[in-house]
Amino acid sequence: GPRRPRGRRGPAESAAEAFHRHRQEQGRRARLLGMLLVPLDADLAVPLRRAPDVREACAQVYGAAHGPSVISLRELLGLIGAHEWREKGVEIPALGGDRVHPYYGVFSPVRGEYVDLVAEAPLPASRTAAFDIGTGSGVLAAVLARRGIERVVATDQDERALACARENVARLGLADRVEVVRADLFPPGRAPLVVCNPPWVPARPSSPVEYAVYDPGSRMLHGFLNGLADALTPGGEGWLILSDLAEHLGLRTREELLGAFESAGLHVVDRLDTRPAHPRATDPTDPLHAARAAEVTSLWRLAAG
Repeated sequence: GPRRPRGRRGPAESAAEAFHRHRQEQGRRARLLGMLLVPLDADLAVPLRRAPDVREACAQVYGAAHGPSVISLRELLGLIGAHEWREKGVEIPALGGDRVHPYYGVFSPVRGEYVDLVAEAPLPASRTAAFDIGTGSGVLAAVLARRGIERVVATDQDERALACARENVARLGLADRVEVVRADLFPPGRAPLVVCNPPWVPARPSSPVEYAVYDPGSRMLHGFLNGLADALTPGGEGWLILSDLAEHLGLRTREELLGAFESAGLHVVDRLDTRPAHPRATDPTDPLHAARAAEVTSLWRLAAG
């Protein structure tokens, strides 16, 4: 084939190319695994020799079966992995080692560094209430309640996430202080503290499960920023927890992020940074190694005005 020109590309462009190539490869693998169908009996068992027992994993997501069916290998692998996480849970140091049990399709807090930021940031003077926007597993709402916030309202619009958060909050003994409600971002009213950990990468999800990781068009990020001032009591703070991975992948610039703060009528009070400790950050064989190695996760303390 024709040789590529030897001209140098900027790091942002080459990082973006690496990301898109990675997503294409993920998409090809997903399509292949999606075309391989696995039979399920009426009791959700796989009627194949040496097949694992997936009945409980399937029942947790699908409920009772209504006759024989088929499932793609891709979805089955996802169900099995999610079931294992849900059973054993994820240990959360910020909760004193207590565990959070994520459901299928709900973001799993295996990367604890962002939870630690919420556990360490200075709380506002008023600790009467806080909102946790897009709560997912409920882990941040639980951390805020454990830190002494009297009432936390945790929102999500995904039914699975709502059920997951309610179960985790109850399991942690915090059901009297954390209310989990269905909302597209903000609940009614205002609070002295409003926290949001949106998906970090502005790209299109290729499956419902990926909505926890990808925020197409930065919809959730901009929705949070543009509605934050109206959700804060006077003198209140918004905490945005965001990785700069998208910047290293050439998908967003720091100037765009700061511009979004400004256009939403917000200013930065402070920023707390941490580096990820997950294995892929130090894995040179990861296709996005350069971006992951440089990644910093930040808690932006934002105020109106």
